[in-house]
Amino acid sequence: MRVGISSTVLDAIRSHAAAEAPREACGLLFGSKGLIDGIRAAANVADDPVRHFEIDPAALFAAIRAERTGGPKLAGYYHSHPGGRAAPSETDRAMAAPDSKLWLIVAGDAVTAWIAREGGFERVALSAS
Repeated sequence: MRVGISSTVLDAIRSHAAAEAPREACGLLFGSKGLIDGIRAAANVADDPVRHFEIDPAALFAAIRAERTGGPKLAGYYHSHPGGRAAPSETDRAMAAPDSKLWLIVAGDAVTAWIAREGGFERVALSAS
């Protein structure tokens, strides 16, 4: 599977991650599983935002409600690993719902895409345009 993303959206994700460091940045991805065409930064409400992320539930529920009434489709989530790798951590694996949503993980300039499935994450090719 391949997911397209505009360079403008990718730059916005990287900028958000850099601005939040050393805290983990997080947000919502909009579009389809094949094309990410929008994002919305969200507050990281984790107890220890330097080591973990938790998307503000109010932002997540608002996106779900908007989608149900014709708003943009929630395609997944993004977060950063400021001092780590652009790959799912053990915490990510433990916390991810196997809902087939996309996860973008940012570490420095590296951005990778994953799908949360039963039993773990599956790597997805990310194509910037």
